[in-house]
Amino acid sequence: MGSGIWSTDVYDAAKRYRAATGTSAFAYSDGGARTVHADLDPRGVRARESRDSAEHPDSLAIAVLFDVTGSMGHVPRVLQTKLPQLLGLLLRKGYATDPQIMFGAIGDATCDRAPLQVGQFESDNRMDDDLGRIVLEGGGGGQLTESYELAMYFMARHTTIDCQVRRGRRGYLFIIGDELAYPRVKAHEVRDVIGDDLTEDIPVRQIVDEVRRSYDTYYLLPAGSAHAGDGRVLGFWRGLLGQNAIELDDLDAVCETIALTVGLGEAAVDLDEGLADLDEFGSDATGSVSKALARVGADLGAVARSALPDTAATDDRVARL
Repeated sequence: MGSGIWSTDVYDAAKRYRAATGTSAFAYSDGGARTVHADLDPRGVRARESRDSAEHPDSLAIAVLFDVTGSMGHVPRVLQTKLPQLLGLLLRKGYATDPQIMFGAIGDATCDRAPLQVGQFESDNRMDDDLGRIVLEGGGGGQLTESYELAMYFMARHTTIDCQVRRGRRGYLFIIGDELAYPRVKAHEVRDVIGDDLTEDIPVRQIVDEVRRSYDTYYLLPAGSAHAGDGRVLGFWRGLLGQNAIELDDLDAVCETIALTVGLGEAAVDLDEGLADLDEFGSDATGSVSKALARVGADLGAVARSALPDTAATDDRVARL
């Protein structure tokens, strides 16, 4: 996947069509669907791929996975309205030459009908199509945990990305949520949801370490969610990801935060330049982004481009799936 080029004109035309026909951008979910769309079903997927091509020779994998349970169910709607700003910064400002973006959703494998939904890495407007196929379940288990660890398992073992395999550079994984992961990746949930036959559970720390070999990984905790400001949540994720666990005081700043994080990580801009770009784009999220990235901005370039373990292991692992 990953062919084509994002077009604001195509996005705007689709938006006008939906307005004229009264169609939701999330017609699959709003139409009553309660099971994973076939295009986003992780079961039996060998690998989601971000690949180089003649059209996109310097592909960069960017995965955005969000909790769609409880108060987090409105996050995809916000992202969908701000896609032009995200892609505008990445492309027109040169933060990434050939970004390939995957959208996915996280629920609770202990009780939800759609505990994991994973799109393709796309370079064009098909990423908007994937976003619109997500079931906004709104369920969850009613506790302070969701199946983030299951999503990280999929990203670690069922994706292959040329930015890492060919160039030894990690992609980016953004998880947007407001709860804790479960302490272990459960073998029976992996079997039921993804189809792998694990012999034993995997501690969450182990799967975090594994996914970070391929992705510079961030957890975004936005204001307005049920557990925003809960020290247990931020403490848990900072224990796993350090300063890459980021609080946002404005949900509307999610897309801009993602774009600037990538720009900083790719050494395309420094934080001050990135904030100036937001002002140029007419964003009202400059203050929120500045606050969110103040702790991590200085180190992002070095982190994203750090030496990695043997990247040939990625293709070997995928070949065994």
